[in-house]
Amino acid sequence: MTSAPDKTPGFCRDCLAEQKAETRRCRTCGSPRLVYHRELYELSLAHIDCDAFYATIEKRDDPTLADKPVIIGGGKRGVVSTACYIARINGVRSAMPMFKALELCPDAVVIRPNMEKYVKVGREVRAMMQDLTPLVQPLSIDEAFLDLSGTERFHHDPPARILAKFARRVESELGITISAGLSYCKFLAKVASDLMKPRGFSVIGKAEALEFLAPRPVTTIWGVGRAFNATLEADGIRTIGQLQTMEESDLMRRYGSMGQRLFRLSRGIDDRDVHPNEAAKSVSAETTFFDDISRYDDLVPILRGLSEKVSTRLKKHSIAGQTVVLKLKSADFKTRTRNRRLEDPTQLADRIFRTGLTLLERETDGTKFRLIGIGVTDLGDPVRADPPDLVDRQAGRRAAAEAAMDRLRDKFGKAAVETGYTFGRHRRDQ
Repeated sequence: MTSAPDKTPGFCRDCLAEQKAETRRCRTCGSPRLVYHRELYELSLAHIDCDAFYATIEKRDDPTLADKPVIIGGGKRGVVSTACYIARINGVRSAMPMFKALELCPDAVVIRPNMEKYVKVGREVRAMMQDLTPLVQPLSIDEAFLDLSGTERFHHDPPARILAKFARRVESELGITISAGLSYCKFLAKVASDLMKPRGFSVIGKAEALEFLAPRPVTTIWGVGRAFNATLEADGIRTIGQLQTMEESDLMRRYGSMGQRLFRLSRGIDDRDVHPNEAAKSVSAETTFFDDISRYDDLVPILRGLSEKVSTRLKKHSIAGQTVVLKLKSADFKTRTRNRRLEDPTQLADRIFRTGLTLLERETDGTKFRLIGIGVTDLGDPVRADPPDLVDRQAGRRAAAEAAMDRLRDKFGKAAVETGYTFGRHRRDQ
């Protein structure tokens, strides 16, 4: 993918000069950041991923951190949200327990996440993406798919060069860097963006897809996590090339619907479109404790506070959820998730909290927990949410009280009023 035979299209990612023949450095500016590919100007589906997003923003805002390993996370008892590439060289990874990260990289500078700042920058990046095309499908605060087909007439450049210009603009105007993947489908665009981080730009074309995928581990395919990978290994399947030799019917007989995904993606077949307004699948909030907690009475006020956060987000975005999900992580890092589907969708902190309590009661058996979370799934229009409860007559009063609390908080701030569950308690945050 990096070699360039004569007449293979190519350009310099720094000065954008066209490269007419294979060379290691740009003939115009001397930069080694060249991209060549036979299908370079035929592909239009891109995946953009900001490089070590949180850590890069912190380094941008504090130049003294430039050459230091930086970890963004929730303190000694939390987990790593992200780490800069210096820390990653030492083995630090996202979602790693903080104590383990500090064992691997004791000189790291640990910074608590500043989500308000990161969200602001994420929105600025997304606005720049939307300057390129209306077909932007965000995956998270710092990554998205873009369909750039049809944009050449508007921007007077093919998608590959549009992407390179975008990367330069983000770096010069926002002070952060991105990696881009360009291909003919979502799956391979995402794979491509991971190939040369940071400041990467990789292309995977149709002609090379089978050959490119064959030697790669099956974990490259979406949905093949640790557990399913163990299943495939037990069946002797370790590489995508092995999947390419198998029949679709055989894979489906062995692995159900996942078998069909293995068959298609192993061959680079992915016909999913970019959906710019794809809805969120869940709304949740969680916290990691400084010290493990096992007592139900200690977990209750924390659960109430998290339920209020979820409720606030639902109301702000005019959505409701019908399934309540409780998440617990024990001291040995084993995760439990429990859920209950409600008869009607809800936006109310009271209903989320009370449902969460019934789920929590069954789990507080003396186990020490380091994290608790609550959320809702099955999101939809709030028009059917929270109808009058003919069985629980007090539910209407609690809903009215919650509406009054919302009005006071909107006017005087979040701390203006609290419930008896949380009043006067010292909450354990990340």
